[in-house]
Amino acid sequence: MLNSNPSPKNMKIKAGVAFTAVVVGHIAVLWALGQMKPHEVKTVKKVPIQAHFVKIQQPPKPLPPKPKEPPKPKKEVKEVKIVKNPPPPPKKVEKVQQVKKAEQPKREVQQVEKPQPVIVPPVVSTVETKPVPQPEPAPAPPQPAPAAEPAEKTPKSVSIGGSGVQWSLSPKPSYEQSDLRGSPRSIVVLIEADEKGKIISVVVVKSSGIPALDQKILRAVRGAKFKPYMENGVAYPIKAQQPFDLS
Repeated sequence: MLNSNPSPKNMKIKAGVAFTAVVVGHIAVLWALGQMKPHEVKTVKKVPIQAHFVKIQQPPKPLPPKPKEPPKPKKEVKEVKIVKNPPPPPKKVEKVQQVKKAEQPKREVQQVEKPQPVIVPPVVSTVETKPVPQPEPAPAPPQPAPAAEPAEKTPKSVSIGGSGVQWSLSPKPSYEQSDLRGSPRSIVVLIEADEKGKIISVVVVKSSGIPALDQKILRAVRGAKFKPYMENGVAYPIKAQQPFDLS
C-alpha cells in the first residue's frame, strides 16, 4: 500500500518548482511588455467654429407710380424780322393855334341917352305849408287780467287711521293719576288741519269733566301733526275727531 501522506522533502520540492514557475512567468510577461511598442495617441486639435449672422433684408417696397403730368401746351414762336436800318421816329409837331383877337367894337361918337333904371318890385313867394299828419300812437296792449285766487278748499271730514288720515307725529298726553281724581276719564276733541297736515284748530267736543285735564290733552294734540291727506293726487284740509281714554 502507498503512503498517502507526502513527506516533508517532497513538499519542499513542489513548493520550489511552483515558485520557480511563478518567477519565470513574471519574467516572461515583463519581457513581452518590453518588446511591445508604445501606441502613439494622436492629439486632435479643436478648431473653434466660427458663426456669422447674416441679416436678411426685406426687399424694398415698390414706389407708387408718379402721376403723369399733362403735356404742356407748346408756345407759339413768332417770327421777328430784323431790320438793319430802322427808320427814324416821327417828329412831334406841335400845333399852334392862332387865337384871333376879338375885334373891339368901335366907339360911336354920337352920344346915346342913358336908359333910366327900371325899379322892379320884389316878388314875395308864398308857399303854403301843410301840417304833416303825425301817426297815431299804437294802442297799448291790454294788460292780462290778474289770476284769480284759488278758492279755499273746504275741509274734508275724515277718520283718523285706516283709510283716513294718518299721524306723522302722534299726540302724547302727559298726566298724573291725581289728575283723574280716582276714576278713568274720556275726552273727545275735534281737530282741523291744513293741506300740509299742520294742526290749526283743536276744540273739545266731549269734556272729561276736569278742565285742567282737558287743557293737558289739548296741548298734546296741538304739538302733533298729520300726514297730508290726498285725494286723486290733490291735498285737502281735513277735520276729524279723536277720542282719548284716560285710566
